[in-house]
Amino acid sequence: MSAHSKPKSRNPQRPFDLPRFLETRAAAVNAALRRFLPPATARPSTIHRAMHYSLFAGGKRMRPALCLAAAAACGGDERDAIPLACAVECVHTYSLIHDDLPAMDDDDFRRGQPTSHKVFGEGIAVLAGDALLTQAFEIAAQCAGWPRYSHRDVVLELARAGGSLQLIAGQVADLEAEGRKISAGQLRYIHERKTSALLGCSVRLGGMSANCAPAQLRALTDFGYHVGLAFQIIDDILDVTQTSEQLGKTAGKDTASQKATYPAIVGLEQSRRIAERLTRRAFAALKPFRGRAAALEALAAYLLQRDK
Repeated sequence: MSAHSKPKSRNPQRPFDLPRFLETRAAAVNAALRRFLPPATARPSTIHRAMHYSLFAGGKRMRPALCLAAAAACGGDERDAIPLACAVECVHTYSLIHDDLPAMDDDDFRRGQPTSHKVFGEGIAVLAGDALLTQAFEIAAQCAGWPRYSHRDVVLELARAGGSLQLIAGQVADLEAEGRKISAGQLRYIHERKTSALLGCSVRLGGMSANCAPAQLRALTDFGYHVGLAFQIIDDILDVTQTSEQLGKTAGKDTASQKATYPAIVGLEQSRRIAERLTRRAFAALKPFRGRAAALEALAAYLLQRDK
């Protein structure tokens, strides 16, 4: 080596491989979901085909990925978090099936495919959502619990996130706001419950599966709240700025149905500024993990730095 040569670093910092992370974790979650769910051929096959149709419709499994990434950030074994990741995905898919119904958002496409009620009819779509919600608790009930977080804590976490004070509350407020002028504060209430609640639940359950310290759980809660709120505001923005092909669902639907959105209430540019501020707070929440939350950081960047 010459006197002017620089020695190569033995441990160069590699960028986090998010596509690989998403691919491998989605595969693990899909395999586990197939183990947990009755097969599509089980009687009555109509309901099980409908459950499988929506659950395996090609989603990126972001909530399960966040759950697994939170477990890793807290030093846990991701395999312990897999059942909880599956339970969260079942709740999420049930909420999408019901959201798309004619009595709710009345959407014909989800993830680029016809929605459940367009394929199976409204009655079966309602029941498929009901079945997936029930399935979520059957899966969660099979976890063993951990020293700091009992089996009861885990089930309560999932129930509260999906209940009438959180996820359902957000949907009710969203329905009641259609065609009405509401304040930015009222819209924030909707987004906190429709989106932040389940995203926050995802990372909290991941932390619980790692028997995380209370301070870590608080940091994950802060992270999940800000990611969820920013994510939904960005969704509002994209509904205005992107096409149906880009979104994989009907673009402009919020405007057409007179749904309350951030761009409609505070304008596009102010919406972008709010989303940026929330994004910064989400990343700041991960500082206590001191570099151990690379997967969570990469997922947040993916969710929050979309083309706005």
